[in-house]
Amino acid sequence: MKIIIQLGQLLLSLSILIILHELGHFILARVFKVRVEKFYLFFDPWFSIFKLKRGETEYGIGWLPLGGYVKISGMIDESMDKEQLKKPPQPYEFRTKPAWQRLLIMLGGVMVNLILGFMIYSFILFIWGEKYLPNKSLTDGIWVTDSIMYETGLQTGDKIISVNGVEPDYYREVLEEMFYGGEMLIERNGKDTALIIAIDFPGKISDYRIHNKGPLILERQPYIISKVPDTSINADFFKSKDQVIAINEIPIKYYDQAEGLQKKYSGSRIKVTVIRNSEEISDSVLISDKGKFEVEWGYLTYEQLEKLGYYKLARHEYSFLQSIPAGFKKAKDNISSYLRQFKLIFDFKTGAYKGLGGFGAIGGLFPPVWDWQTFWEITAFLSLMLAVLNLLPIPALDGGHVTFLMFEMITGRKPGDKFLEYAQIAGMILLLFLLIYANGNDLYRWILRLIAK
Repeated sequence: MKIIIQLGQLLLSLSILIILHELGHFILARVFKVRVEKFYLFFDPWFSIFKLKRGETEYGIGWLPLGGYVKISGMIDESMDKEQLKKPPQPYEFRTKPAWQRLLIMLGGVMVNLILGFMIYSFILFIWGEKYLPNKSLTDGIWVTDSIMYETGLQTGDKIISVNGVEPDYYREVLEEMFYGGEMLIERNGKDTALIIAIDFPGKISDYRIHNKGPLILERQPYIISKVPDTSINADFFKSKDQVIAINEIPIKYYDQAEGLQKKYSGSRIKVTVIRNSEEISDSVLISDKGKFEVEWGYLTYEQLEKLGYYKLARHEYSFLQSIPAGFKKAKDNISSYLRQFKLIFDFKTGAYKGLGGFGAIGGLFPPVWDWQTFWEITAFLSLMLAVLNLLPIPALDGGHVTFLMFEMITGRKPGDKFLEYAQIAGMILLLFLLIYANGNDLYRWILRLIAK
């Protein structure tokens, strides 16, 4: 069921983005009186699921969900319609229009994606406001949950002061900034310590993601039991929603403290104190040979943690007018962050190329439950990402057409139809290779996780 919910969100999000992206091309083509022969959501090789002819344009839904397209008369695009170009140029064709008009038509989709991302962020801030866990709220430091972070020198309880000279306001910015390598300043036992983040840190994270889906660091959490299996050796004592606050008279504030003590007393009977229905209850319990109470621990949301007094969340409410510049800033910051991460892919020393993912990776961004705020946040990010990727100077992408048009406008020389045809083929082959590689990475990770189970 969870996979179905994620798939549903992915298809809805991509459908919205594809339709609006292609609508950007369509509207500007019609503004400059260029005929649009087809407007399709998804691709339709050999047949389509649905199609309807209105005026000069055929609207439809293809069966291959790898994108969408508009077929513009007199243009070499993914349709590879060369027969049309053998005929005399017509006034309604793309190729007969001035270069600046053709440039705007090609930029139409990207402009819509940029505007859409900004608008969604603005509406999110206006409707839901902004609520987040400030980094300074983690007064007892972070919880290191994987050896990769230990290798960087981080330890549970460290307080993050800055990463690459940036003092993170949002707690979630810590790992994002670490992705770029560099230097991290932490406070440990009251002393400031500098740690060096290796340049191949992105590659290590990518290798980690092949076998794991869990986080590398977390805000420290209380030990609250979510479930007690019937087969547990302590099923007669522990109850769901119990909060463990002491083990052998040693106070326990966080789950990570209990982990070490359970291992220390493996195979022993010890005294445990829990809070149950606002009362403290103590009893003798067993710890398995594997160092476990044999209960399931429950992760709490930020709101639940705040209610228990562990952290103080920051909240910002925005009026409609305030949400506009705030949404623009959020969109600008996300584009900047995405571009920084994208550059790392071309630096093979970082290993960031290992993290390339396809539809599986994108679908994994969506939560396994339907939450409209999260859905729109991810959709806004994908819209900006689509804009950036489409501007890459690769033939078959909008950026490839833009590159050739810029060349024409600067030099006054228009590339030949044969050159554009071969460039389009080369671009499509490159995109096909990237598509296979990215989705192959997804499949590889899925197989390894399946084997691990």
